Amino acid sequence: MKKTIIFLFLLSSIFNVNAQTNWKTIEDKSYSVKYPSDWEVNSTGMMGTSFILFSPLAEAQDNFKENVNLLIQDLSAYDLDLDKYVEISVGQIKTMITNSNVIESKTIKSEFGEYQKMIYTGEQGMFKLKFEQYYWVINNNAYVLTFTSELDKYLNYKETGEAILNSFVIK
Repeated sequence: MKKTIIFLFLLSSIFNVNAQTNWKTIEDKSYSVKYPSDWEVNSTGMMGTSFILFSPLAEAQDNFKENVNLLIQDLSAYDLDLDKYVEISVGQIKTMITNSNVIESKTIKSEFGEYQKMIYTGEQGMFKLKFEQYYWVINNNAYVLTFTSELDKYLNYKETGEAILNSFVIK
């Protein structure tokens, strides 16, 4: 049984590596991020974002494209550290997202510095959504990277969404 589990884990790892070999990269002067080649990139600045990556529709009746977006906010007029930024953001989630529920909020230390991981659910219009966000506060800028999925499809997109989030590097 143990050998079967190890084999399945190794097989899964091989497929994950192979799946990401066809990924593309967005290179910017302040960040980079990798994404699947079949996802659509919108870098027009829609809704104040630096980019939005849209998944392909899963089926003809699908009305929502799962996505990852980056918002960079200039904080130079404010004296905010990561903790204060998170506190303000949680307040905004509660007021701006209908029926919001924060599931997880934790600070993570990585080789690239400290960031906050937030997972929450809520409704926007007719959609019940699940959000996974990473927040960094660096050099008077807040970087907010968000993976958004329909609640009932979250597990189908979680691995890809988190792989995109985890590929993000601030330069």
